[in-house]
Amino acid sequence: MKTFEELGVSEEIRRAIEEMGYAYPMPVQEEVIPYLLENGHDIVALAQTGTGKTAAFGLPLVQKTVVEDNYPQSLVLCPTRELCLQIAGDLNDYSKYVDGLKVLPVYGGSSIESQIRSLKKGVHIIVATPGRLLDLMKRKTVSLSTVTNVVMDEADEMLNMGFSEDINAILADVPQERNTLLFSATMSDEIAKIAKNYLHDAKEITIGRRNEGTANVKHIVYMVHAKDKYETLKRIVDYNPKIYGIIFCRTKIETQEIADKLMQEGYNADSLHGDLSQAQRDLVMQKFRIRNLQLLVATDVAARGLDVDDLTHIINYGLPDDTESYTHRSGRTGRAGKTGTSIAIINLKEKNKVKAIEKAIGKQFEKGEIPTAWQICKKQLFKVIDDLEKVKVNEEEINEFMPEIYRKLDWLDKEDLIKRVVSHEFNRFFEYYRDRDEIETVSDSKKGRDREEKKGPRKAEAGYTRMHINLGKIDHFNLRGLMAMLNDNTRRRVDVGRVDLMKKFSFFEVEEKETENVLKAFRGLTWNGRKVVVEVAQEEPQDGFADDVDYGSRKKHRDRSGRPGRSSRRRR
Repeated sequence: MKTFEELGVSEEIRRAIEEMGYAYPMPVQEEVIPYLLENGHDIVALAQTGTGKTAAFGLPLVQKTVVEDNYPQSLVLCPTRELCLQIAGDLNDYSKYVDGLKVLPVYGGSSIESQIRSLKKGVHIIVATPGRLLDLMKRKTVSLSTVTNVVMDEADEMLNMGFSEDINAILADVPQERNTLLFSATMSDEIAKIAKNYLHDAKEITIGRRNEGTANVKHIVYMVHAKDKYETLKRIVDYNPKIYGIIFCRTKIETQEIADKLMQEGYNADSLHGDLSQAQRDLVMQKFRIRNLQLLVATDVAARGLDVDDLTHIINYGLPDDTESYTHRSGRTGRAGKTGTSIAIINLKEKNKVKAIEKAIGKQFEKGEIPTAWQICKKQLFKVIDDLEKVKVNEEEINEFMPEIYRKLDWLDKEDLIKRVVSHEFNRFFEYYRDRDEIETVSDSKKGRDREEKKGPRKAEAGYTRMHINLGKIDHFNLRGLMAMLNDNTRRRVDVGRVDLMKKFSFFEVEEKETENVLKAFRGLTWNGRKVVVEVAQEEPQDGFADDVDYGSRKKHRDRSGRPGRSSRRRR
């Protein structure tokens, strides 16, 4: 692994980036920096967002700037106001110890007069959105005749946003003898056309494979009925208590509706779309950047230029029409060597989009298994415990209150107190999920549906026994009913693991040591007038299963009198 010094980066810039936490160059920086620092060459660089592109072109631009020449020497074009400000901020950070170097962000939604005044005073590097820069050119308040370096960052996004004509007009006003750098996540036909028209003998640098999704991103798809999409979204969020991500929607209306629903149900979420004012957008994005928001519900256009590190998840609430948009979405997670997850919640009609994306990114989607209510409650319970363990106790601040607190809680023993503290945080999820039916995934073919219906029970977790009960959703059987029967008919608390509620039968797991106690507890019980039969489930499916058969052990058990009882396994 090379160092920045070996790449030719100057001492002043190295000093600044070391303070920013840069230790070693990333792959795109290793490729681009020395190539640009030599004599200047045209480059087409294909790399995902978050791979270090800004430093790859930014460090050479800063180093090649002649500060004594007080006029524009480099131009960076980018699609959005947010990205414009971010790039300008990074360039200022890189040039912290380069005296006198001036960087000016030029974008819409801000005073054009103040930008004109700054241009008149003299700048070295202009970072601009195409629309605002073209306005300044038409007013003849900016000249690009001295520009020797042009960078087009996220060029594919600029084209998708309709800036093609603006870019052509801008590049036509820049001297032919220039160094042109084109950065894009994907190589579309439009990008290839721009490269052919405006770049000369350009070197193509590809980090990863063309149009490939980020290597550290896991892609998961949940295929559900349209009516279940929102509930599936909530289950995914609830099962990942530490999620920090963006939920992408197709329209502004859908974006606001989903955000409103999440906020009304107590989720730390907000919306970002084109109907918000610039001030509202800035506020939402700032809250999200500093993690005052856990979930951002956004449209593709509104989220462009929002560059946030450490996102754990990208959730596609339906897939975009083009694979490039999916690549951009998923590329926002799994950065800087960290892993990330890109989730797609789709219906059967979108299955062809999945295949197209898989072909484009060279990866297969994993078929997601929707978390059960019990799995979610268990995950949330342990989150409460983890949070309690990490609470910082301020002894000095609470000391004077503790005697009175001890007196008020003196009647509770340790076990009761722990239960109450945990329940205070946990009950919201338990109350919500205990009566909820499980969500079924949709298979993409009749054959697939049959296979899902006929598959046998999975193997139990280590230390647990998997039980079969002849009650399912058709009997209005649910998690609450299961727990009530267990609690009412066992002498001590029984730890329950995974619970799978099926259409005509169900499975649940209990600790191995409690197997006989549970079998005894269910003997003689009825549910809505129907005899309840619980048996140890088979670990392997048998031949000839049909979707109306209760899958359970064929092994006979003994009733309370000690007499062998008939197997309850039967067709309905």
